[in-house]
Amino acid sequence: MSAVSEAVTSSAMRTREATVRRFAFTDMVFRAATRASAILVLVILGGVAISLFAGSWEALSKFGFSFLTTEAWNPVTENFGALAPIYGTIVTSAIAIIIAVPIGIGIAVFLTELCPRPLRRPIGIAVELLAGIPSIIYGIWGLFVFAPFLQTTIQPFIIDIFHGIPGLSSLFAGPPYGIGLLTSSLILAIMVLPFITSITKDVFDTVPAVLKESAYGIGCTTWEVTRRVVIPYTRVGIMGGVMLGLGRALGETMAVTFVIGNAHRISASLFAPGTTISATIANEFTEADGELYTSSLVALGLILFIITFIILALARYMLLRIDSRTGA
Repeated sequence: MSAVSEAVTSSAMRTREATVRRFAFTDMVFRAATRASAILVLVILGGVAISLFAGSWEALSKFGFSFLTTEAWNPVTENFGALAPIYGTIVTSAIAIIIAVPIGIGIAVFLTELCPRPLRRPIGIAVELLAGIPSIIYGIWGLFVFAPFLQTTIQPFIIDIFHGIPGLSSLFAGPPYGIGLLTSSLILAIMVLPFITSITKDVFDTVPAVLKESAYGIGCTTWEVTRRVVIPYTRVGIMGGVMLGLGRALGETMAVTFVIGNAHRISASLFAPGTTISATIANEFTEADGELYTSSLVALGLILFIITFIILALARYMLLRIDSRTGA
């Protein structure tokens, strides 16, 4: 009987050891696969940066720092400057985010706190469907529908209102072309709105119900619960949604190309035509017949890469500051 028991015990121990070894091997493979995936992302990112830098070296070596401060863009004389595209990219993206963020957060608050339950799903699906519309459709709609509407109604009205007011008169001056910086900013705001709204709504849904119920229990209003409980609890997720929308706005190409006017100049008026980095590359890359011309366009891509990296780094730094102040 003891021999049988010893045999059973020995078999169980061997089975257990085999199971432990199998688990250890699986864990090792999983750890190696995740590490390799993380390293692969860094390798791809570094490869993109190196490729852009190598492709833009000719332009950067010839123009130097003046490439960033020169507005001129003349392929005939091979005189290139990136100031106008940089200006257009930053202005249109900033205006789009300023418009889209409060609207997106407001929609998310309505869907999670105020909207009747039967309407939550249809409205949420309708907002998310905006993200599935191709950018070229936004561009065509903006060029043939939205821009003529602005040209005949909104822009003349705004020009008349702010005429003669220092500062604002120059900001909304000029003939109402319909296309321009403001039009492309509004199109971008519509395009990034579903990203910000969807992510904000999802992070609002993660707020524990007990926190909101406790706030309502002590007499807080919906505004106070949203401001004091929901937004502080989900600030990191909200910032992630904003950064995703900003990344989309910075890199958007076709929709902006249709409605911005594609003019390499800087104007104080938001109604004036302009250009962005992405629109310039899309319009002119196939026509670049010289090495310096091509290198200048690649340099624009490198600048957009750096701008995006800096903005994301600043956003991360802001989140760290917020966490340090709150003791999170």
